[in-house]
Amino acid sequence: MPPRKLSETPGALAKPATISEVALLAGVSVGTASKALNGRGSLRAETRQRVLAAAEQLGFQPNRAAVTLNSGRTYTVGMITTDTIGRFSIPLMMGAEDALGAGEMSVFLCDARDDPIREQYYLRTLLSRRVDGIIVTGRRTQARPPIGADLPIPVVYAFISSTDPHDCSVVPDEAGGARKAVEHLLATGRRRIAHITGPERHHSATVRAAAAAGRLAEAGLDLAGAPMFGEWSEAWGRQAVRMLLGSETPFDAVFCGSDQIARGAADALQAAGRRVPADVALVGFDNWDVMALGCQPPLTSVDMELEALGRTAADRLLAAINGEPAPGRHTRPCRLVIRDSTA
Repeated sequence: MPPRKLSETPGALAKPATISEVALLAGVSVGTASKALNGRGSLRAETRQRVLAAAEQLGFQPNRAAVTLNSGRTYTVGMITTDTIGRFSIPLMMGAEDALGAGEMSVFLCDARDDPIREQYYLRTLLSRRVDGIIVTGRRTQARPPIGADLPIPVVYAFISSTDPHDCSVVPDEAGGARKAVEHLLATGRRRIAHITGPERHHSATVRAAAAAGRLAEAGLDLAGAPMFGEWSEAWGRQAVRMLLGSETPFDAVFCGSDQIARGAADALQAAGRRVPADVALVGFDNWDVMALGCQPPLTSVDMELEALGRTAADRLLAAINGEPAPGRHTRPCRLVIRDSTA
């Protein structure tokens, strides 16, 4: 009699399929079935596929406790973030879960809230749970000290980076994104480009400002006025535009260091009778849909591709767990999303 399917068992609760039944249906030994299901051993591709198909047909679910005992792995990963509002860590986590979910791994998210004591507490907690690895992230891209020394498991830094070059860090290419923004404005015929950005103490603000000025220099141009450092807010965007207009500095485009700044800049330009983009083209950074799509007109913006960055960080962590670490700083390209503010 062929092995029964889970749904064929009468009664309120069906008895789970066993690995012996999977092996019988696939026409292999129990040992071969175990190797195929656990991804171990040198098996022919068709044999492995036949076992997996049999397991799916029977609704077979491996005993996770048994797998853990056999492999020494818990199939869990920790993620520690300092991004309290989740603006950057949530899309990054979604990307990481996409990559980790394919390997049937779960993610424990811990919010350290920029508190070193809380961060170390979560680190000890994750280690006590025997997670297979940890992803460390936050809301700023500047380098930070390693979360711990001589840890027994791999750690990957995502969005932020580690000051230790032996650590693996996956970060967005912010300079490349800023260059793309300026190149786009140049391609639309703009030549007097101003730059409004966040606090000068922030790594992102200085990197984006330097890259914008550098790309203009390559074209034989200067920024329209000095870079304007302030806050990551709509209020600063409005104030900076008013200052720019009051200085009588001629400008036909504004590249902003964030979408919040750009939305405030759009309000101030329109209040002053400057049409966007007919008189002044406008570009933001982050591609935060709440801001970019809420802006009038919709905002051209640089997207850091956070979900893709999260997937890359998870892939790097999985490789390290499997004995193939990739130390150093790895950058991922940003993408320019063109909308009506530069059309």
